[in-house]
Amino acid sequence: MSVSDADIAFAMELFGPLGDLTNRKMFGGLGLYLAGAIFALLSSDGQIYLKAKAPRPNDLSDSARFHNMPCWSLPDACLDDPEVACDLARTTIASL
Repeated sequence: MSVSDADIAFAMELFGPLGDLTNRKMFGGLGLYLAGAIFALLSSDGQIYLKAKAPRPNDLSDSARFHNMPCWSLPDACLDDPEVACDLARTTIASL
């Protein structure tokens, strides 16, 4: 199963305020890049994961991990609010 075009469009719009976004399909999912550096993953089921160094930021303390990678699921509250999603993404990007 591969990530849907609708899920890609949603993620790109959600994080659009961050600026220079690109994406690349990989392993049935998608990597989201800001200025050429990966900061998030989109899984084939549409779940968004933010890349963060351990220990993960407090805002992701209840989040699920993406396999054994340093990526944590985006909280549901962020899905309806690009400002909150982008603020959390900025926090995780700063941790890298």
